[in-house]
Amino acid sequence: MPGHRCATPHTPGTAAKAVPGFPNSLFWRNPDMRNPHHQQHTNTQPGRTHRTNRHSTAGAPGGPRIAVVGGSLTGPVVALLLTQAGFAYVTLYEAMPASTTLGGGLISLEHSSLGILDHLGIGQDEYVHIPSETIWQTPVHRRMLGEPTRRAYPGRFTTWTQLNQALTGRLPDGMAQTGARVTGLTAHGQCALLHFADGRTEPADLVVFADGRASTGRSLLDPDRQLHYAGYVGHRGAVACNPTGMVDFWRLEPGPGVQFNIAPIPGGVDWTFYLNATPAEYAEWFGVAPHRRLFAQHRHVSDIARAHVDGNAVWHLPEPYASAVHCTTTRTAFPVMDIDPPTRMVWPIGDGFAVLLGDALAPVRAHTARGANNGLEQADGLVTALCQHHRHGADLGTALTGWQRRHLPAAVSAARLGPVIGARLGLGTTAAALPAARGAVEREPALAGAR
Repeated sequence: MPGHRCATPHTPGTAAKAVPGFPNSLFWRNPDMRNPHHQQHTNTQPGRTHRTNRHSTAGAPGGPRIAVVGGSLTGPVVALLLTQAGFAYVTLYEAMPASTTLGGGLISLEHSSLGILDHLGIGQDEYVHIPSETIWQTPVHRRMLGEPTRRAYPGRFTTWTQLNQALTGRLPDGMAQTGARVTGLTAHGQCALLHFADGRTEPADLVVFADGRASTGRSLLDPDRQLHYAGYVGHRGAVACNPTGMVDFWRLEPGPGVQFNIAPIPGGVDWTFYLNATPAEYAEWFGVAPHRRLFAQHRHVSDIARAHVDGNAVWHLPEPYASAVHCTTTRTAFPVMDIDPPTRMVWPIGDGFAVLLGDALAPVRAHTARGANNGLEQADGLVTALCQHHRHGADLGTALTGWQRRHLPAAVSAARLGPVIGARLGLGTTAAALPAARGAVEREPALAGAR
């Protein structure tokens, strides 16, 4: 490796250099292993977070060594943009094994995100099923559709599965390491050092955490910002038919505390049914508390949860939407979570840096339509800043500070917007928002053919 690289990392059990401004030399995901009484004294002002980088990687052949943590959407975008820009030492680490079957629901991509994907050479025909720019929003009264309002959306709709496949299929051979769960981060010599569950360590000049809502990076770098349950659940499913022949995104709003979204996907439709639920109800339906299960896979969905969703579909939704829900065999769910807005995106680690972006930085409610867009825009801006460092000698800390200054306000705005939209829809178990949906199961009419 070039001479500016890290020294050989220490073997497990030997001492590592402490990370400036943090309580321990090694940060573990388990919060019980951190000193709960330690107060961080790092400067959190966006414009004054970083110091001049003494260990410069500017102009080094192949660029700095970059570790990207997270293989969902934002992580692969970062890795592909870096590769396209000529960075030679990029490794992507994904915690889930390659054999794990993953999937996800509808995603909206604004023109800025579509442009980033265009730049990567990913045609929209790979991830956009129907090129619609329309959202139909309609009230529902007594299971009858009201007058719909057409809203133009400046972008396209896709699914997590389609986009993830388009991205990960383009990663260079050997770049992605699956089953690589990060557990700690230390400063070692002039570099950051990632620690993994299997006991190994890997050095990097820059660590990019794009590891989603349950981010290990956030728990290590910004542990005081914890997720908290917003009081409602997105129940999700896909059915292999298109009962109305729809070609656009539809949003049905039966009343406070209930929202139903449905849109065409390859081979059928994908739906998300938002219903209020207390933490105790979530635990009863999906086995554990919301903060312990941020995504309930099909095997976690109990018969009680299924009956609750079916009952609310019959009570609130017109046909054929209620039957589409009932006929969906494979279901998932996610608790809607909030988090305090971030105050920074970049942390010094020794003479290197670590950054948070996308949902790792600030997961936002789906109603904002900003989750994937924030991640992709931040990824693109990050690579632009890194190119200024690598190609033109810009100080790395200064470049990252500028990137933070440009993108942090949008992340803060989206984090604050979600609860405002939720309150307007009556979603969330606050005093004013206990639902029309609550108690609906006790008084719901029977569904023909129900089991």
